[in-house]
Amino acid sequence: MRINNFKVGERGLNRFFGPLEAKIMDILWARPGSSIREVQAALEKDKDVNFNTVMTVMNRLVDKGLLGKTQKGRTSLYQPVQSKEEFMNNQSKELSHELVDEFGALALNHMLDALEEADSSLIERLEQKIKQWKKDSN
Repeated sequence: MRINNFKVGERGLNRFFGPLEAKIMDILWARPGSSIREVQAALEKDKDVNFNTVMTVMNRLVDKGLLGKTQKGRTSLYQPVQSKEEFMNNQSKELSHELVDEFGALALNHMLDALEEADSSLIERLEQKIKQWKKDSN
């Protein structure tokens, strides 16, 4: 699934979702198979959120292909179609490909510059990835 709106100035899930969508996804990643009522109850810790608003947002997330919906009697249960890790991996991969496609060497140079602030284990994993890539391309 492709998220069309990436917000540069935001952090975490808010880069991909609106604030309420992000909270709902976090709740469902923690408790897959929850009902609208259960999600609404979890949201009330933050602020009072209308049942119909939660239902609308959750059904839009189903329409976007981010949530699956099953019936248990008269109750709809919702679960993410991907784990949070899979979602973040797929989105970062998609974003990286788009940056390289559009900006080429500039994007790669900026990514390498960002490594100056990264921990040494990330740099080591990158070195291993490059070695493997060179080995596979020969």
